[in-house]
Amino acid sequence: METHTLETSGADLVYDVRGPLPPTDGRPPLFMIGQPMDATGFAALAARFPQRTVVTYDPRGLGRSARKDGRVDHTPLVQADDVHAVIDALGAGPVEMFASSGGAVTALAVVAAYPADVTTLIAHEPPLITLTPDGPAAVRARDGVRAAYEERGWGAGMAAFVAMTSWEGEFTDAYFARPPADPAAIGMPTEDDGSRDDPLLSDRSWAVSGYRPDVDAIAAAPTRVVIAVGEESLNVQTGRTSVATAELLGQRVTVFPSHHGGFCDGEFGYPGKPDEFAHRLREVLDSTVQAQGAAVERASG
Repeated sequence: METHTLETSGADLVYDVRGPLPPTDGRPPLFMIGQPMDATGFAALAARFPQRTVVTYDPRGLGRSARKDGRVDHTPLVQADDVHAVIDALGAGPVEMFASSGGAVTALAVVAAYPADVTTLIAHEPPLITLTPDGPAAVRARDGVRAAYEERGWGAGMAAFVAMTSWEGEFTDAYFARPPADPAAIGMPTEDDGSRDDPLLSDRSWAVSGYRPDVDAIAAAPTRVVIAVGEESLNVQTGRTSVATAELLGQRVTVFPSHHGGFCDGEFGYPGKPDEFAHRLREVLDSTVQAQGAAVERASG
């Protein structure tokens, strides 16, 4: 693995390349992105593609990528510009992309703004909460996470976040009538360390969860876009947002193994099924190549 730093006007973007550039297997680089997850979250998945050239990166202001723009918020359009800059720096043409969570939102913005950058996008569980039928209630639930974080610190905020993201179905009066989530009950710290800059629990990433994809631009792009959802997520918030995003784009979700972090080992808590997840990802990516090959044959025939 080689690590590079791309200096832009707004940030120094750190990215890792596993494998040769240009790739020697006849396939584009496979770019994996997340948000607020940085490159470390994709180590298990990248290791399961040893024959591919795999690229991961740290979004600006996260991990190793230092900001120079004086801002603290995370926005899909700015991050799309960053991803485009990294793809351009690779010098290997368009990429295949697996993007998860907030990274999936960024990736949809990339396809809309830079349609020549990505051949196939697998957008895994984009948390676009305003697209669900109970969008206003989902926003209220998100507000409650921030309030718990602001009032009682990281442990309380994380407990509230877990309670929100594990709630099944729409956010009803029953959800809002529950007592505050107890951090000790899920092994989170109860003391307040005084920090209020967490990108997941503060309002710094609200532009991500509140983003609305440019449907017309995505439809006009040559990119094959697949909205993916973990089989364990179907009834919780990110599963419902995935279904809503797919419907917005005129498609149905593609089901993957496990949950929101299903491509991870146990290093980030609840372990996923990275072997099964990688197998499914390979299937979906290969199906695109096969479809493209068939289209070329029909055109030449």
